[in-house]
Amino acid sequence: MNSFFERRTLSAALALGLCLGWMAPTLAANDTDEAGIALVGINLSAAGFAPGALPGKHGTNYFFPEKKHFVYYQGKGIELIRFPFIWERIQHDLDKGLNFDYLRLLERTLDYAEDHGQKVILDMHNYARYKGDIIGSPNVPYEAFADVWRQLAEKFKDHPALLGYDIMNEPHGTAGLWPGAAQAAVDAIREVDDETLIFIEGERWSSAYHWPQVNKNLLIEDPADRIVYEGHLYFDPDFSGRYQKGDAQNVDPMIGVERARPFVEWLKANGQKGFLGEYGIPGDSPAMLEAMDNMLAYLNEHCVPSAYWAGGPGWGDYALSVEPHDGKDRPQMAILQKHLENDCTEFGPEPAVQTPEQTPDA
Repeated sequence: MNSFFERRTLSAALALGLCLGWMAPTLAANDTDEAGIALVGINLSAAGFAPGALPGKHGTNYFFPEKKHFVYYQGKGIELIRFPFIWERIQHDLDKGLNFDYLRLLERTLDYAEDHGQKVILDMHNYARYKGDIIGSPNVPYEAFADVWRQLAEKFKDHPALLGYDIMNEPHGTAGLWPGAAQAAVDAIREVDDETLIFIEGERWSSAYHWPQVNKNLLIEDPADRIVYEGHLYFDPDFSGRYQKGDAQNVDPMIGVERARPFVEWLKANGQKGFLGEYGIPGDSPAMLEAMDNMLAYLNEHCVPSAYWAGGPGWGDYALSVEPHDGKDRPQMAILQKHLENDCTEFGPEPAVQTPEQTPDA
């Protein structure tokens, strides 16, 4: 979600599909059936709360999920977790070591996920900034960003629950500095880990709808060829996810499809893999539920995974939350579960077919 609004996995099968699906046409589940890839995940996001309270206190300013959260989503068939964390909490000062206490909580999160057959994308939820300064500016040089990701990759690269590194949530207003920052982080990670997926978000808060306009040439070099581009999408008029009063009524049932389409078409045109890392709706709106249903069907059609915003502790009555309320599932959960089953055997979308240029007769 947009930083100034302060809002605030791929499954084990998806991990296998990602590791092998790019190299093999299908994955056989048995002699007669093909293995599918899971396409629906969840953001467990409370560790990113209170970015203005730094470093803050666990249990007061921010919250890591407990075992019960992993149990609940496992029971719903959701095995992909996108997990936001805050740079300033994992590294209190640039070019220094990682904070032991926050690092331990991140490792505990991965351990819980492993225990419940889930995979985790680690998401640095900082909007291309450190203590308010843009990555690539004099106060936060590219090498500082590279350094923290080099350390994180060295620490977590061998954890069985790790699926990918989402190197930065929703860059915005970077004055053209973001591509260089992304490349620096990828280069640093590949110094120590050439296996794990790297998720690259785009400018303008990674808006899926605006992607071709603002991220047309965001093509990061990766010697391991394991980049996934990540868009975000909300259904309200300003694309923010704030959902003001009245926004959730009488929406076009195809609004989610139309806002996802520019991103998916860009992926196809450039032969890239993609992921919708955030989307969410107020659960009390039948119109929004229908629009989300249609969008997930569209993403499934193109084998593009996604993660719903949001779940985990600390959300209370937040309208977008899918945490159970008074012991009952939120309405969004039924829509998410509807799209767990799919016919995808490879991570998509399929590249667009290129038509050879016609040459005039001599």
